[in-house]
Amino acid sequence: MGDIHKVVVIGAGAMGAYFASRFYEAPGFSTSFLAKGERQEKLQKNGLVINGDSYHIPAVDPQQIDSPADLVIVALKHHHLADTIPDMKNLIGPDTTIISVMNGLESEEMIGAVYGMDKILYTISVGIDAVREGSRINYTKPGTHYFGEAKNPSITPKVRRVQAAFDQAGIKWETPPDMVRMLWWKFMINVGMNQASAVTGAPYGIFHTDPDAQGLMEALMQEVITLAGASNVNLTDQDIHDWYKFLNMLSPQGKTSMLQDVEAKRKTEIEIFGGKVVRLGKALGIPTPVNLTVSRIILLLEQQYLSD
Repeated sequence: MGDIHKVVVIGAGAMGAYFASRFYEAPGFSTSFLAKGERQEKLQKNGLVINGDSYHIPAVDPQQIDSPADLVIVALKHHHLADTIPDMKNLIGPDTTIISVMNGLESEEMIGAVYGMDKILYTISVGIDAVREGSRINYTKPGTHYFGEAKNPSITPKVRRVQAAFDQAGIKWETPPDMVRMLWWKFMINVGMNQASAVTGAPYGIFHTDPDAQGLMEALMQEVITLAGASNVNLTDQDIHDWYKFLNMLSPQGKTSMLQDVEAKRKTEIEIFGGKVVRLGKALGIPTPVNLTVSRIILLLEQQYLSD
């Protein structure tokens, strides 16, 4: 397994654009988006503007892929994943590593079920405040990106290979001992932060100081902590406290991805946030009234603007 050279990013939203631009700028990488149809045409014609700089990163149709990628970065909205997984076929070879920076608890298993969990590294991104408006993406904080095997008592060659690539691309990373716990921690953050911002319309700055906003966010998170304990994952109140260290570094004007979706009248990821909490609660016999109420509000907002 040699060094990573060929990088393909799937998804050109805020997260995908960030990773693609970092690898595109760095020496030693061949970087492209995987896209087809209208999405490919728009990327080829308009490119992206990231923090004021124009990027014309190649966008390649799945049928035009002529060799496997060394690293595939999946940065889609959840509702696009099932239809996109088959398009990845020509990218996957014996030495391909796949990382998903998607929200939720499900993307790794969905991709791994088709291409093998041996190809997957668990990944979360925390503290990046990227905002997308059309083809323009802006961020003030690039965040930290955590990845590894499910458990990392020692560092495998597959993980070291991605660590080296991230170093070369100037991407800040960490490999914690327990990535499954980190995945649940990020899930807790998304359930609390994304949903609370979506129903209040509040940017990060409100959550820096307002006790009512913080109380709503923490009530949503507390239900995840209860579910995690019943799922043999060790989350505690300290994990909520630790989140504030990241939250307080985010731009006060920055907005969560779910709030951006609501404001742009796009489909949200409510199914994998509050919806997932409610489904897990029912399966485990644990009440989740806060998530049930907030997810109903967001679903109602979404249904109204999508039906217009």
